[in-house]
Amino acid sequence: MTNQLAQPESAYETAQSQLRSVAMMLDLDAGVTELLASPKRELTVRFPVRMDDGTTRVFTGYRVQHNEARGPVKGGLRYSPLVNLDEVRALAMWMTWKCAVVNIPYGGAKGGVTVDPRAISEAELERMTRRYAAEISIIIGPEKDIPAPDVGTDGRIMGWFMDTYSMMHGHSVPGVVTGKPVELGGSFGRIEATGRGVAYITAEACKRQRINLRGATVAVQGFGNVGSVTARLLAQSGAKVVAVSDSRGGIYNPNGLDIEDHYARRKEGGLLGDHPNHGVDHDDITNEDLLTLPVDILIPAALEGQITDQIASRVRCKMVVEAANGPTTAAGDTVLAERGIYVVPDILANAGGVVVSYFEWVQDLQSFFWEEKEVNSRLERIMVNAFNEVASMAEQRIVRLRQGAYIVALKRVVDAMKMRGIYP
Repeated sequence: MTNQLAQPESAYETAQSQLRSVAMMLDLDAGVTELLASPKRELTVRFPVRMDDGTTRVFTGYRVQHNEARGPVKGGLRYSPLVNLDEVRALAMWMTWKCAVVNIPYGGAKGGVTVDPRAISEAELERMTRRYAAEISIIIGPEKDIPAPDVGTDGRIMGWFMDTYSMMHGHSVPGVVTGKPVELGGSFGRIEATGRGVAYITAEACKRQRINLRGATVAVQGFGNVGSVTARLLAQSGAKVVAVSDSRGGIYNPNGLDIEDHYARRKEGGLLGDHPNHGVDHDDITNEDLLTLPVDILIPAALEGQITDQIASRVRCKMVVEAANGPTTAAGDTVLAERGIYVVPDILANAGGVVVSYFEWVQDLQSFFWEEKEVNSRLERIMVNAFNEVASMAEQRIVRLRQGAYIVALKRVVDAMKMRGIYP
């Protein structure tokens, strides 16, 4: 009999495993647990787009709504060749917990199109976005489901999305999406919000763990919007960022990297490997190498499923702060727990983006906009309060921070479900 290799754990399996473990701690009703383990609503669309050469290409897109007990659902739109229904289900579920743990009145949703946005022209990208917006318009709206940017999408795409929805309704509807350009009703501070939130949470976690952030060594996997902002803000706070990476690989200098320089080049569209001093003031490393560097703080800010049980057994940090969604598998998380490594979970660490998306939505509904200083101040207050609430719950229950965050989130969602009752 041949031994078969175990299949990698999917993001959806990770999300369900996390839910069920905490549901057992709370002794939740089996029916409630079953309801929360699956999305409320799923939409799969296949739609044609005319390409620049005159041919027609069919794309597949998704929009999944997990739970709306606490309000309209909220979640990003992802453009990636890896997008699939199970991934979107997991991300929608995590969004429910994320919104609940920071106590904003949303449920979770997620969407995406299976496409490499870099492999099509800008005109094709716009046509695809507008057709996708039209296809899922039957279940979205400012009172129902408010999309936002995610991997492979940005403010420009949100602008096209908002314009398409508005044209279909005969008037401007800025509140249908967040993450838009400021000129179209976007919020100051939204682009940096997720990374800024991660930096706030990292600072609070360091206080809790008695790690001096000034001089602490940091490795950031993923130098996209979230990772680059996080790295820059931590460096400005006195941390020593020794390694960062992007889709091509990473760079490492134990004495610290010039993050301001790399951040500026990224803003111009450059990759780490394009730097003129590439290979001179740092060593090239792989994304996997970065995860096992000897640092104080490891921040996975790329894709889900990066810290498997095999990687977790080789991690050499004191603290993991999950800036990405689901970067640690359930098996990997078990290994980290056995090794006593402090983990700040994704549903808490990277919630800054949805918090400022909520601010943007509120501003759009009121047609009254705030200055960036006010946005950042409100964000910091919410993130710090959420961290301390989760940390206190973890201490009270004698569990890890991830379980503490899920307990806070699940209690809020389940309480809302009970108060609303079952219709009819």
